[in-house]
Amino acid sequence: MLAIRLMRMGAKKRPSYRIVVKEKLSKRDGACLENIGTYDPTRDPAAVRLDLERARYWMERGAQPTDTVRRLIKMNAKEAASAEIANETSATAPASA
Repeated sequence: MLAIRLMRMGAKKRPSYRIVVKEKLSKRDGACLENIGTYDPTRDPAAVRLDLERARYWMERGAQPTDTVRRLIKMNAKEAASAEIANETSATAPASA
């Protein structure tokens, strides 16, 4: 069974994480199938880079995201949708002469 979970990186007391696809029973920092993003909770606001297309691909194939990763995916999807709407409205706005 596959899982989309966080892999801890960074130094002592300075965590940063990779969002990875791996076997559910493997170690937290063990080998992974694919790295689909990063999460840095030490920044304000927290920095999240995530390939939503690859996350959807793996979830369609049965990968189950952990609770934290599910929250990050939802947050990132909302930001992407709002950015897309903003781009559409600016592209359709009439140009001033």
